[in-house]
Amino acid sequence: MRLTSPLSEIKGVGPRTFAAFEAAGFCTAEDMIRLLPRRYDDYSEVVNIADLQPGNVAVRAIVESVHTKRVRRNMAVTTAVLTDTSGKVKAVWFNQPYRETQLRTGKTFLFSGNFGMKFNSYQITSPSVEVVEGEAETASSSNVLVPVYRQIKNITPKLVRQTLEHLKPLIEFIPETLPKQIATHEGLISHAKALQALHFPSTPDDIAHGRERLAFEELFEMLLAAEMNKRENMKLEGWHIPFDQPTVKAFVDSLPFPLTNAQRRAAWQILQDFEKAIPMNRLLQGDVGSGKTVVAGLVARQAAQAGLQTAIMAPTEILASQHAKTLADLLEPHGVSVALLTGSVKGAARQELLKALEGGAIDIVIGTHALIQESVHFHKLGLVVIDEQHRFGVKQRQVLMEKSQHMPHLLSMTATPIPRSLALTLYGELDVSILDELPAGRQPISTKIWSPASTPSMYALVDKEIASGRQVYVICPLIDDSATSDKKSVEAEYRRLRNSAFGARRIGLLHGKMKPQEKDEVMQQFSSGALDILVSTTVVEVGVNVPNATVMIIENADQFGLSQLHQLRGRVGRGEHKSYCHLVLSTHDKPSQRLREIEKSQDGFHLAEVDLELRGPGEVYGRAQHGALNLQIATLADTKLIARAKHAAIRLIDSREDISDYKHLNGAVARYQRLTTLN
Repeated sequence: MRLTSPLSEIKGVGPRTFAAFEAAGFCTAEDMIRLLPRRYDDYSEVVNIADLQPGNVAVRAIVESVHTKRVRRNMAVTTAVLTDTSGKVKAVWFNQPYRETQLRTGKTFLFSGNFGMKFNSYQITSPSVEVVEGEAETASSSNVLVPVYRQIKNITPKLVRQTLEHLKPLIEFIPETLPKQIATHEGLISHAKALQALHFPSTPDDIAHGRERLAFEELFEMLLAAEMNKRENMKLEGWHIPFDQPTVKAFVDSLPFPLTNAQRRAAWQILQDFEKAIPMNRLLQGDVGSGKTVVAGLVARQAAQAGLQTAIMAPTEILASQHAKTLADLLEPHGVSVALLTGSVKGAARQELLKALEGGAIDIVIGTHALIQESVHFHKLGLVVIDEQHRFGVKQRQVLMEKSQHMPHLLSMTATPIPRSLALTLYGELDVSILDELPAGRQPISTKIWSPASTPSMYALVDKEIASGRQVYVICPLIDDSATSDKKSVEAEYRRLRNSAFGARRIGLLHGKMKPQEKDEVMQQFSSGALDILVSTTVVEVGVNVPNATVMIIENADQFGLSQLHQLRGRVGRGEHKSYCHLVLSTHDKPSQRLREIEKSQDGFHLAEVDLELRGPGEVYGRAQHGALNLQIATLADTKLIARAKHAAIRLIDSREDISDYKHLNGAVARYQRLTTLN
């Protein structure tokens, strides 16, 4: 048998089983070997039931009783009573009715899961199950560390482990994927030994060494591609924009507010980039309301002074319109022409705008995807600014960049605070500027957590705010009701609020399934004060500035990441009035420590670090949509390993070793290189 052999050649894998494996993307022996465990059940410290403490536990117990109850459509709960000589405990599984057949009464099993208080009683929630006492062949009979893999439809965990057991001799034929000098220098085991250690560990150290090797490799591939991109970008010819101090000073002095030190620092970094012969590739990240638009306006003013045009692309028409108004107010007194190009600009007005843009009469154009249409031509495009850059695909950015004779300078902006470790990894080919100060006068937002039972009191407070002329956001995680989820939907919440708590108020509805024009109309109504309450999904996360909105209610707040909650909270607190954020829990359980953090902190960067530690990168930071975060093992919170991988990547490039000899590494680097912002 070879690595390329189909799984159908393995003993015990018949046509139906092979079809199930194939449907999940596992066709060959190598595919299966590269399925890595999600975690391990540790049976080395089995405890008596009477000695259980909250957290992950392992018990050896007899099944006293087991039954399955259907509590609602698409939800079945299986409950077993487990007993040993010291006492009894309840185990609960959700939508796993097969457990009733598996757990024969009077037989002994090993259970591993989380023990704690749920629904007013102590229980072990969704534990793994291992057969003992010769009931059946099991991995736990020889190992105390049992790997747990992701669920594969119509395949039992036991069959997954058995299949891998058959493939064990093949693992040593897995080719090495790192250059020898890198693996030796970093003291890493081989790729094959790492896979062996993760699938068949004898000790926790085996798992640690295996994870270290594969995690390093994942980060190394990413960072190697980023460093190679960065060096290739340095060969490109860009626009030289000299620093004109009087012009910059005149603009800064004319502002109706003082710049923060962070804004001054970021602007200075960008202006220094302009003077170089290579195109800038910089990420400007700042918390909601930190003043990114003003920084963009300042540097666009400098580009205009050098006879170059700026294109600013925003994800929505209403946001583009807001940027256009802000920048026109700031820049037109200085003789800088500002135009707005969106899908709504049509007919003769559109043709006139396009002609002026191509002729050089427009210095700064702000728009949506309309900017990348074939009919749009520039006279001299020197600077491209992408607002909320994670909302645009690589190809969309590339099309805009290619509308210039030389590679334009690129400034990407995001309001999602990104931990430095994540920025280093994801944006290794970019220079990063951080706005970590809020402009003077911004009031902190009062944040409070509410249980479902206490919402009437919360609604009374909110109604007082509406009565005083303020406006309210209500955020729900779903658009429609779901039979498989208790999460609130905007459709149902919109109807409920209209028919109960806020029946006398003007309520609007906003979600992602609405047409762009419909969404813009609703947001315009809310912005103008024609609506008291806007019930919405997270589409408002990146949205228009409504200073009169002072209340943010987030339903099922425990279902969101901290960074997203913080982003949503930033929709309020933008005016002179005191603002409030109400986080409503899904259940009556006590709020988690994670939620307590957002109740205490207004610092988006701190919350992003906490979120990264607790939840992983997820998609909240943006580039997951492009496939960049293809991480199985590595954690982006491991700053030491990231630093090691980055230094190793630089050493390899400097050594001029040809990586094409390493097929896997070469392919991974090529994939990541395609994700670059400039190439």
